[in-house]
Amino acid sequence: MDALGGYGGAGGFWGWNGFDQRRKKKPSGDRGKKRNSGSSDSVDVSRDAGGYRFPLKQAVTAGALTFTGDTIAQLSGRWKKRAALKQSSSELDEGELWNIFSEHDWIRALRMSSYGFLLYGPGSYAWYQFLDHSLPKPTATNLVLKVLLNQVILGPSVIAVIFAWNNLWLGKLSELGNKYQKDALPTLLYGFRFWVPVSILNFWVVPLQARVAFMSMGSVFWNFYLSSTMSK
Repeated sequence: MDALGGYGGAGGFWGWNGFDQRRKKKPSGDRGKKRNSGSSDSVDVSRDAGGYRFPLKQAVTAGALTFTGDTIAQLSGRWKKRAALKQSSSELDEGELWNIFSEHDWIRALRMSSYGFLLYGPGSYAWYQFLDHSLPKPTATNLVLKVLLNQVILGPSVIAVIFAWNNLWLGKLSELGNKYQKDALPTLLYGFRFWVPVSILNFWVVPLQARVAFMSMGSVFWNFYLSSTMSK
């Protein structure tokens, strides 16, 4: 969500950078210097034109946040079940607390974390870069457009992708249509109630350099909800 430096149209959006137009003409000078500069230029060009550069930092952040959200969802679910079964006491003993932690579903956690690392992190990072580049001025109109586009485009895309990713891992792609029909709309509507206020604060109040951290905090709660929905 940081501002784009040297953004080059659609190529910059997806992480590709074209050749720098200023490199078309090289200044005349010493032959030895020209060889050295030519060598360094080739490194720069290959680095810029090497293709997609995976946003590792954003991917790791998203993976960690989806893991955190899923962990909270799992612990919360097991806690409620055990508390409901043990109605005679409002407190759980040490052995029961240990069971709550030891029964963690690591495959489910890996499924959610892989979605955050491979899909949501890189995808949302590119999306917010695109929004900041397309609507750079901090006007009320741009704020409304960013929030609207976020909900109309990113929201449904995230829900569609995570449902498909989850069913793919579970080997239930044939049931994906039923999953969409049953849970997609409620999840989307809940997302509107949650993310519209968060997005308004993010685009309006939060400084550009702090938006990743702010949205990351909100993502923990959203990932908790998504993980709970995926486990139904």
